[in-house]
Amino acid sequence: MSVIVRWAPSPTGRIHLGNARPALLNWFFARRHGGKYVLRMDDTDLARSTRAFADGIEEDLAWLGIVPDLLVRQSERTALYDGARDRLIAAGRLYPCYETEDELDRKRARARLLGKPPIYDRAALALTDDDRARLEAEGRKPHWRFKLDGRPVQFEDVIKGAQTVNTASMSDPVLIRADGSYLYTLPSVVDDIDLGITHVIRGEDHVSNTGTQIEIFEALGGTVPAFGHHNLLTDAAGQGFSKRLGSQSIADFRAEGYEPLAVAIAATLTGTSLSVEPYESLDAIAEKLDFSMISHGSARFDPAELNGLNARLLHAMSYEDAAPRLSALGLEGEAMWMLLRENLTRFPDIVEWSRLVTGPIAPVVAPEDQDFLALAKALLPPEPWDDTTWGQWTDALKTATGRKGKALFMPLRMALTGRHDGPELKSLLVLLGRKACLDRLP
Repeated sequence: MSVIVRWAPSPTGRIHLGNARPALLNWFFARRHGGKYVLRMDDTDLARSTRAFADGIEEDLAWLGIVPDLLVRQSERTALYDGARDRLIAAGRLYPCYETEDELDRKRARARLLGKPPIYDRAALALTDDDRARLEAEGRKPHWRFKLDGRPVQFEDVIKGAQTVNTASMSDPVLIRADGSYLYTLPSVVDDIDLGITHVIRGEDHVSNTGTQIEIFEALGGTVPAFGHHNLLTDAAGQGFSKRLGSQSIADFRAEGYEPLAVAIAATLTGTSLSVEPYESLDAIAEKLDFSMISHGSARFDPAELNGLNARLLHAMSYEDAAPRLSALGLEGEAMWMLLRENLTRFPDIVEWSRLVTGPIAPVVAPEDQDFLALAKALLPPEPWDDTTWGQWTDALKTATGRKGKALFMPLRMALTGRHDGPELKSLLVLLGRKACLDRLP
C-alpha cells in the first residue's frame, strides 16, 4: 500500500508549536514510507479563514522543511460535500433538527438534573412532514445531524494501540449548520475518501471524533484509513498551545532567529523516547522515529531546552552553510565564524559578537590594572602572529608581574573585548592582529 497522509490546518491564524507537531509527524511518516503528503486547508469557516493566513501556513511549513506533494482547499470542493450530504440524507443517516441553541441547552440541563448523560434525544426524528413545514414557516432553518449506530467502534491506533469508542454515549453530531455551512467532520471524511488518505495522524484530543468519523466513512462506502493519535505538546505549565490564547507562533520563532531544525526537533521529539538533540535533517529524524517511541504521557515543551538545542546546531554549523546568511548580514570570514559560532544561541547573535573582531568595542579597564595593561601593551610580540603568540605574550607577562590565572587573563579580556565572556583569546588575538590590539590596550 502506498502511504498518503494529510495535515489539515484551519487558516484562522498562524500555526504554533502544537500545530507543528502533527504537521511534522505526518511528514516523518510519509518520508519514512516513501509516501505522499497532502496539505489540506480546512477553510470552510468563511468568517475567520483568510488567504493571508493560508499563505502564512505554507510559508511556515516551507521554513520547517515541509514541501507538500499536493495542496487542496476545502472552500473549492463544496460540490463533493454536497454530493455526500445528499447520499446520507437519502440513506436516512442525515436528518434535519430545528431546536435553537437555547432549547438544546435546556434539554442538556434537564438531562443532568435527572442524572442522565446530556446527549441529544433525537426528538427531531419523530417530526412529521407537517411538523417540519410548520417549523420552517415560523422561520426556523434546520441544522443536520448524522444518526450514529450507537455501538462500540473499534480500531487499532498506530500509536496508542487498540481503541474502542462507544458512540452510544455520544450525541448525533451536527454536520451542517442552520446556515447551510459544513462543520469540520463531513468535509474531512469526504476529502480523506476522495484523496485516498491511508493514515490520519493527529492529536489524541481527536480519539472520540474518530469513532464518529469511522461510522461516516462506512455510511459513505469509503475505505477507513488507519488512525494514529499522538500525545499533545504543552508549555512548561502544562497548558496546551492555542491560537486563541496567543501562543507563540512558528513565525515568531523564525523572527527571533531560531533554527527551523531546532524548532522541528523540539516540537516532535519532546514526549518520545528519542533524546531532544541535534540531527542533520528532517529525513534523519524520519529514519529514527518510529511511532512506538511516542509516549502515552504528556509532552512538555521546555524553552530552555530549545535554546540549548539551537545553540548546539549553530556550534556545529559549517562555514559553507553559514556564509550566505553571514553575507546577508554584511559579514564574512571563515576564521571569524569558526571562532565565534561557539558563543551563539541564535544566529543573529553573530552581529553583536562580530564586533569583537571588527569593532568598535568599549574596553573596560579597572584602575588597579592600568599599569599591568600598559606593560602588556609594551610586551605585545611583533608580527607575524600564530597560535603560539598568546602563550608567548602571557608567559612574558607572568614573568614580569607574577600574575597568573584570572588576575592575568581577565584584565586582558576586558581590555580587548569589553566583556567577561567570549571566544578563546588565543584565537581571537590572531584574528584581531597587532594594530587592533595596540589600539584597544590603554
